[in-house]
Amino acid sequence: MFKTFFNQPTETISKIENITAPDLKNSLDTGEPVFLLDVRSAMEYQYDGHIPGARLLPLNALYGRVHELPADQTIVCICRSGNRSMIACEALAAAGFDNVVNLRGGMFGWQVAGYPMQ
Repeated sequence: MFKTFFNQPTETISKIENITAPDLKNSLDTGEPVFLLDVRSAMEYQYDGHIPGARLLPLNALYGRVHELPADQTIVCICRSGNRSMIACEALAAAGFDNVVNLRGGMFGWQVAGYPMQ
C-alpha cells in the first residue's frame, strides 16, 4: 500500500538494514551522528515514551515532510515493534535516501533492554 502511495515501483526499494537496540544504544553512546525518526502516532510518542532525542514524524505524514529530513546523516526509523518503521525506511529509500536503518524490535526492544526513555 505505501509503496503505491509513494508512487514507487517495488523494484526501486533497496534492501533495508536493521539495527538492534543494543547496537543503536552503542552508536548513541559513542556519539555517532544518527537522526532518530519516530514514526508512531503523537499519542504513542507522548504516552508510551520515546528514545531521548528522537524526532516525531508520524508515518502518515512522512511523504509530505521528507524535505525536513537530513540527507547527509543516517536515519534510524523507530516505531512500536519495527513494522511501521520498516515501511518508513522503504518509503525513504524510494524517495532517494540511501542511509536509512530500521530499529528491529522497535520501542518494545528498546524498553525490554532497559534503555532510557522520555
